[in-house]
Amino acid sequence: MRVIIFSWEYPPRIVGRLAENISTLSIQLAKQGVDTYVVTYHDFLTGVTTEPSGVNTIRVTNPVRTHIGVLTWVLTLNQEVERAAANIYYQAKKHIDAIDVYDWHFVPAAVTLKNALATPFVFSVESLEDHRSPGENSPYNMAIKSIEWLGFYEAARVSAKSEWMRDEIVRVYKVPREKITVVSPNTDSRVQDVLELYADVAGGT
Repeated sequence: MRVIIFSWEYPPRIVGRLAENISTLSIQLAKQGVDTYVVTYHDFLTGVTTEPSGVNTIRVTNPVRTHIGVLTWVLTLNQEVERAAANIYYQAKKHIDAIDVYDWHFVPAAVTLKNALATPFVFSVESLEDHRSPGENSPYNMAIKSIEWLGFYEAARVSAKSEWMRDEIVRVYKVPREKITVVSPNTDSRVQDVLELYADVAGGT
């Protein structure tokens, strides 16, 4: 199995708990024999690195240096994420079983790759805009919500880290409950649960 994980943070760039969460997961996947790639952002550490664990990390930077907000930063950075993932796809002779997108930041890249290269993706949710900015309905917040909605609509499956998060996704975005799988990062079965989810997305391959 060959998978690509998209995450806007990854060691050594640590903003919150997501970086360590992705690091742990990717190492565990590599130990299970999964050909694992992590595409992530760094402002100056760019390029391809094969970690001692066997995880392949591709760090990209934003070609546009000045931004008025996170939305323009994310949307311009997505072009580089798409480019890096497309390179993996062609180097792997067009064999990518699944892309796993963590949070909303790189959903546009995943949707483009799905429609251009037929690579299915999982939308793994750490948080929702309704929780990050409760009660806010400015154009800025609505733009982020629209990207989250696009992720839920286009993803083959959705991964939620708890039953509460699953229920919130259903409540806020009306995503069919059967499309969502609960995968807790704190259980012994996590890697097996993720592998089963990837296999399902890839069509059982």
